[in-house]
Amino acid sequence: MVQSLTLPKAGGELYTYTPSQRAAFEVEKGKPFEKRTAFSAAHVVCDPLVDADPLHNAHIDWKATMEYRHYLWSLGFGVAEAMDTAQRGMGLSWESAQELIRRSIPEARSVGGRIACGTGTDQLLPAPDVTLNDVEKAYEEQCEFVEGEGGQIILMASRALAACAASPEDYERVYGNILGQVSQPVILHWLGDMFDPALKGYWGYEDLDKATEVCLKVIQDNVDKVDGIKISLLDKQREIDIRNRLPEGVKLYTGDDFNYPELIKGDEKGYSDALLGIFDAIAPAASAGLHALDEGNMERYHDILDKTVPLARHIFQKPTFAYKTGVVFMAYLNGHQSHFRMIGGAEGARSIVHLSDLFVMADEAGLLLKPELAVQRMSLVLEQAGVKQEVQTS
Repeated sequence: MVQSLTLPKAGGELYTYTPSQRAAFEVEKGKPFEKRTAFSAAHVVCDPLVDADPLHNAHIDWKATMEYRHYLWSLGFGVAEAMDTAQRGMGLSWESAQELIRRSIPEARSVGGRIACGTGTDQLLPAPDVTLNDVEKAYEEQCEFVEGEGGQIILMASRALAACAASPEDYERVYGNILGQVSQPVILHWLGDMFDPALKGYWGYEDLDKATEVCLKVIQDNVDKVDGIKISLLDKQREIDIRNRLPEGVKLYTGDDFNYPELIKGDEKGYSDALLGIFDAIAPAASAGLHALDEGNMERYHDILDKTVPLARHIFQKPTFAYKTGVVFMAYLNGHQSHFRMIGGAEGARSIVHLSDLFVMADEAGLLLKPELAVQRMSLVLEQAGVKQEVQTS
């Protein structure tokens, strides 16, 4: 029997909630997607038993972290490694990212899973004396490392470049020089300032129309070195407009964690592939939905994925960069890790009301895969927050 929970509402009112015990998704393991390329950006599991400063020297539980990547591969996803979902630049240092990439690529090969790895300039702190040459050297170091390990590059946005670039031409120079050196096409990533405030004004303009023109020019000028671009602006129409203007053969990987069902489905002019952080949290539903799309069953596709959108919008609500907390909380509720701790102490980035609402939305979307375990773990988190739980079963 599943226990009912006492949950808090905004304002402090308490109410009783009984999980629905909705049946878990039936997903055929090991079956790749046919009609869309789909990456899940993957989180990391911290090691809570290491006696180290969790804000500046947190350690990773490599076993649990690799097991979760195998779980994503088994559901058909590629893994986007060492991205912002893995707390890159927000707890995960470049040194730790190197180890993560070094471990993940052989694991991907062992199961024939696809992997692409984030490269940026996070070993270079933005400072008044940082130059474009410094930015290029930092990008070069990371790109050389990923290609040396045999991985595909995801060329992430650079805080240092945003800080030192004086014009759109500076972006064109840096991206042109880096793309000219890579050995295989990369995935570009335009990460909006809602995810990282330090990236405001990327591509040389705060005006997104002007910034879009610069981004498209960089792609056009280096088309042979661009596999695709991940757009993380949470702006559905802008993504569609960019998608329609991309050179032939260049993919649009949606990073829109608010509107992904519609964008992946597409329209008469085209569709978006996917590289999404929310897929980490809703992996079984996303896998089932994408297989339904492969079968041409659009009713089932929408029936599954549309139910996940309220949860996604909740997890990615402002401040958007705190979404990692919700992603890891979902992994904890579903038994993919034994604890709710994060590198950088980020488990404290969301309120107990936020986590309680997340629990309810996950239940409504059919994403509590082991309801009794989820209730037990939610109860522990609630008690720790001072929300006393009565023994109520149904």
